[in-house]
Amino acid sequence: MTNNYDTDQIRVLEGLEAVRMRPGMYIGTTGPRGLHHLVYEVVDNSVDEALAGYCTAIQVALNADGSVTVEDNGRGIPTGIIPRTGKSGVETVLTILHAGGKFGDGGYKVSGGLHGVGISVVNALSEWVEVSVWREDKVHVQRFERGAAVTELVEHPSTEMRRGTTVTFKPDAQIFTTSVEFDYATLSGRLRELAYLNGGVKITFTDHRLELLKSEEPHVETYFYEGGIREYIVYMNRDKQALHDEVVFVQGERNNVQVEVALQWCVDAYSDNLLGFANNIRTIDGGTHLEGLKAVLTRTMNSIARKRNKLKEGDSNLAGENVREGLTGVISVKVPNPEFEGQTKTKLGNTEVRGIVDSLVGEVLTEYLEFRPGVADAILEKAIQAFNAAEAARRARELVRRKSVLESSTLPGKLADCSSRDPAESEIFIVEGDSAGGSAKQGRDRRFQAILPLRGKILNIEKTDDSKIYKNTEIQALITALGLGIKGEDFDATNLRYHRIVIMTDADVDGAHIRTLLLTFFYRYQRSMVDQGYIYIACPPLFKIERGRNHNYCYSERERDQIIAGFPENAKYDIQRFKGLGEMMPQQLWDTTMNPESRTFKRIEIEDAAEADRIFTVLMGDRVAPRREFIEANAPKLNLTDLDI
Repeated sequence: MTNNYDTDQIRVLEGLEAVRMRPGMYIGTTGPRGLHHLVYEVVDNSVDEALAGYCTAIQVALNADGSVTVEDNGRGIPTGIIPRTGKSGVETVLTILHAGGKFGDGGYKVSGGLHGVGISVVNALSEWVEVSVWREDKVHVQRFERGAAVTELVEHPSTEMRRGTTVTFKPDAQIFTTSVEFDYATLSGRLRELAYLNGGVKITFTDHRLELLKSEEPHVETYFYEGGIREYIVYMNRDKQALHDEVVFVQGERNNVQVEVALQWCVDAYSDNLLGFANNIRTIDGGTHLEGLKAVLTRTMNSIARKRNKLKEGDSNLAGENVREGLTGVISVKVPNPEFEGQTKTKLGNTEVRGIVDSLVGEVLTEYLEFRPGVADAILEKAIQAFNAAEAARRARELVRRKSVLESSTLPGKLADCSSRDPAESEIFIVEGDSAGGSAKQGRDRRFQAILPLRGKILNIEKTDDSKIYKNTEIQALITALGLGIKGEDFDATNLRYHRIVIMTDADVDGAHIRTLLLTFFYRYQRSMVDQGYIYIACPPLFKIERGRNHNYCYSERERDQIIAGFPENAKYDIQRFKGLGEMMPQQLWDTTMNPESRTFKRIEIEDAAEADRIFTVLMGDRVAPRREFIEANAPKLNLTDLDI
């Protein structure tokens, strides 16, 4: 180590070297999320061609060798020499950061993607990339390895009368050290979402990994929705009872900002499900487009309620959450120069978008409902019922409203709080029953770990209105202990008392049910908590294997069998199966499940918002038929010995 700091210590990273040295700066993480982001970057280029009006079909394939192919029928990457770089257009966009057709005039009016780091980052983080471009009856081919061109751009006569670009890349195992295996469900959810958001674009997704499929034929799915986000609403509501058959649809453009909104209210839902997108990116933290939509919905419905004499003179206006009760909605905006804000850069900040959404939606929605008085009345009646239920719940609600974040006088008596008052370092374990609570309280680090035992199974919030929610003792305890706001209000993370909310239940059927009820509560009551990554699941061990003075904790039956298989043929060993957390000694619980140095947590993340919403509706809602169909359809994948009927 030297104390000298001079010009010898300053290093200039050339080309894509910086990307390979600090990949997290460009794709967020080298874990599974970053790995899948590579695919999204390449697909986004094809979608941008579609947004510009030149591409109608995109094909994505997972290949047997671990590579991915993305093919489109767009204009094809320009192949001529770019004077400034002295390289072809293909080599320039593959090897130079921030090179592309989205930074000048005329290439793209609107482009998707969040980071905008482009295909050069995919090239830098791949073992190899092969690009084929079809333009002007010729095909141009070039290969790259770990960011560097290893061949020239070679031109061949094309036997196909086509145009477009094909990119095949294999992620570099030197960068993605955890895994280079793609998850089909993660990718299919995003590709389906893109097809809904870009109506008329056909996306085909093929999985050639026959070993994973355990099949002789590749798995192929096609996503093609001419109705765009209207079909997205139908997809999300297919297991709900719609209040009106026709999906309300608004489409328009103002000041180069394109706006699409689709809305449908449902009878059998007590919360809203509003999804916002800006340039094809889901804005989980909201933004000006969602603010504009919420404001215009509230104002328009109150105006119509007064016109139709549903609200009398002197009556209070309906609140936003009353109007949105039971609403499934999608708003998609395409903004030429998007400004993203928030912790995860998924909050749209362009101030002009709010007014554009407000005026466009206001005009169309008012006209739509004036010509369909039956639909207007049905929505208003549901909103007024919600208003009345909210008034009935107000007194119960006030009981759980916290005076301040740091005051503990109103906290539930069963809560064993931590001594820290810094939410960023504090975590709370939600456990079932006093037995597990006792072990957890004794085993925890009381400086930053709080314990909240719940008695029995909490209320199923999917089937319940607000008045019952606020009267329920266990839910009152949850709301108060965590410092949650009121259902329907915008989520404010500054009120949270803990930034890690950990569900720690027994590894049995009852524990799984309680975990599902808690996830339903968080998802429906304060969805942003889930979206922003505050909810975790603890992973306690299932078995303890003792052999002599040595012992191993096993977190799955497979792990147990692997350890036993490693013992000599005639070894004496004991297996303890932990059926409940209360069976574990406090020190065992700390060592295996609560100690930050050795524990495993699963953070709850929503990859496919529409599918998550549907699954909660199917499994936790009132309607039996969709639940039965889901179980029957998934029976081959489920271990039916664990089914609790």
